[in-house]
Amino acid sequence: MRFVARILIGVTAAALTAVVAGPAVASASTAAGATSPHYSADWGPYYSTNHQSTAEGHVTVEKQPYKFWYWKTFFVKKKICWKDKQGNTHCKWVTKKIKKKVWMWKYDYFYTVDSKLTNDKWWGGKKCAWETFKVVDHKGFTSFKSFKNCTKYPQHYSFSGKNAAHIYVDVSRGNFYGPKSHHSGWQAVYHF
Repeated sequence: MRFVARILIGVTAAALTAVVAGPAVASASTAAGATSPHYSADWGPYYSTNHQSTAEGHVTVEKQPYKFWYWKTFFVKKKICWKDKQGNTHCKWVTKKIKKKVWMWKYDYFYTVDSKLTNDKWWGGKKCAWETFKVVDHKGFTSFKSFKNCTKYPQHYSFSGKNAAHIYVDVSRGNFYGPKSHHSGWQAVYHF
């Protein structure tokens, strides 16, 4: 009977502990598993020179680690011994070159740029607001991404990539086919 009572007391204590500590353990596990962004900030508003186009938004950069594998050369000294015909033992140290595959942590920086492009003068035909993004990566390569808004309502755009060193935006006016005039110049969105 005492044996059964001890088991029941143990089960009751374990259940009570699980009920009381359950929410704390759950919140701690979600906080540890969630990744916070490496960089997160609003940018803008930036205007065309005639103030008829407006661009603003948010940029988020997340840092993600990965293992980078490579071959590394090591020099190992090894003692080699042999016997000659008379039975004498001779030894010498030999340096041997060996290659071993090793890894190190490297990081990728994934970015997402969200923008809201407003066309403040949409009437009059063929009047569009343009925003052109210039993305410069760590190696110096440059890419461009353009968006237009020819309506009276704000348009929301988003694009993503990885390993950007600098992101700039140029807000301008144009027609349906491309930006033509009133360029704001390159304004900073993100710098690594």
